[in-house]
Amino acid sequence: MNTTTILINGEPSDGRIPVTDSSVLRGDAVFEVLKSYGGVLFRSEDHLDRLEASARKLMLDLPRRSLIADWMERVAAEIGDGAVRVVCTRGSSVPGIPGEPLVIVFGHTWPSADGPCRLYPVPAPWHAAGVGWELAGAKITSYAPNMASSRRAQAEGFDDALLVTTEGIVLEGPTFSVAWVIDGVVETPALGLGILDSITRRVVLELADREGVPVREVEAPLERMLEADEAMAWSTVREVQAVSAVGDHGYETGPVTKRLQDAFAALVGNLADR
Repeated sequence: MNTTTILINGEPSDGRIPVTDSSVLRGDAVFEVLKSYGGVLFRSEDHLDRLEASARKLMLDLPRRSLIADWMERVAAEIGDGAVRVVCTRGSSVPGIPGEPLVIVFGHTWPSADGPCRLYPVPAPWHAAGVGWELAGAKITSYAPNMASSRRAQAEGFDDALLVTTEGIVLEGPTFSVAWVIDGVVETPALGLGILDSITRRVVLELADREGVPVREVEAPLERMLEADEAMAWSTVREVQAVSAVGDHGYETGPVTKRLQDAFAALVGNLADR
């Protein structure tokens, strides 16, 4: 995997950060991952909006937005096609040991997902699942339970996990949104369930509206998804990826998935051509 120069608070760095940093000791930080197409960042303003909203919820002070935007653009120009990561930390988490807050920005190659993926349902008792709390919707670095669910799914022979509540309501993937198609209608879990307000999810819903594809945001049991004709995973890196199986249930890559894939490809293709 090729990486760019690593910027820490805007300065080139070897990537080393203090062991006392909040991101290391507490997972106390916020982050974003953006896709760069030909050096142009996709929906950077939306990502910056969400970064700032996450920081407010975590009571984390950020540098000026224009500075972070400049650092992201410098990295995107260097990587060309790939992912740009931004991590904002609180600084030292050890009393008596000083350490300034850090904004870490770097890029790396990360090709789009190749072909459909297979998902394994995993109960997620750690997920808020619609219960209101102060960090609802924040994109924070405390992802250990989600990563554990991915490893469990892979141990079962699948590509990744599908998170469901302990009552069996469909939520999201560990790092992506999900949707399915029944009778030509796209259904996707509602934000009120406490899932991440994914930028890619927003874009795909905009594209669906433009393409005349009906959408319903739902609170649905896993059984509902298993009745579907098609299923999809949406994220910055996956873009619009077909899902070929959830557990033992298989899906074809159907016409609605293909239509949304084509619409997304055209959108980012226009971006890269600028």
